[in-house]
Amino acid sequence: MELPPACSAARRAAALAAAYTCYRRGGPGRGLGLRDVRRARGQDIEGVGRKYHLELVLEDVLDRERTVNCTAEVLYHLGNSRIAPDVQFTLEGELKNTDEADNVFYSRIKSLKKELVAEYIPDSHGNVPPEMEPIHLLAWVASGYVIWQNSTENTKFQLAQIKHVKQVKRSDEYLEFDYLVLLHEMVSQEIIPWQMTVLWHPQHGVQVTRDSRQPQHPLE
Repeated sequence: MELPPACSAARRAAALAAAYTCYRRGGPGRGLGLRDVRRARGQDIEGVGRKYHLELVLEDVLDRERTVNCTAEVLYHLGNSRIAPDVQFTLEGELKNTDEADNVFYSRIKSLKKELVAEYIPDSHGNVPPEMEPIHLLAWVASGYVIWQNSTENTKFQLAQIKHVKQVKRSDEYLEFDYLVLLHEMVSQEIIPWQMTVLWHPQHGVQVTRDSRQPQHPLE
């Protein structure tokens, strides 16, 4: 069944597809966000769940003029929110090459005398210091994994802020960061604290090795 691209069910599925694609293809030099939904179709699969067929435009969150077309399918499993939705995507066109930026960032972090620690990114005015942009993008990409694992047909998550991030010392070639982030669930308007342990290496991409929802604090 054809759906209006602006309808909220299509937008929620599209936001999930964008988050998943970002997790698979993003890194400290590239984050992807949803620019537009061009076409959407819903399909009920008896005994399985509901599938959305989507045609999207994704944008580079650092360079919003740079866009890429994406076709995606999102399958929400029937009545079981414990199973992550199935997401498949195909990108049309090339994403920008971030090898150089990735290697510069990797070398910079590896050469620090003390482990990196930072908080409140972006700040209350929405600003991200330039040297923290890769740390912010890494959280954006890793939160795509958390969003994928915890989405249902009735949710729409987005990273709101890094509350705290600390680099963890390792003896191998990976970089490891322990994040406490705030996720904005746009349907309920809830702000949810979430812990994520994130590994990254220029050749191997982003991995989320641990994540857990944290208790709410009254001020949030």
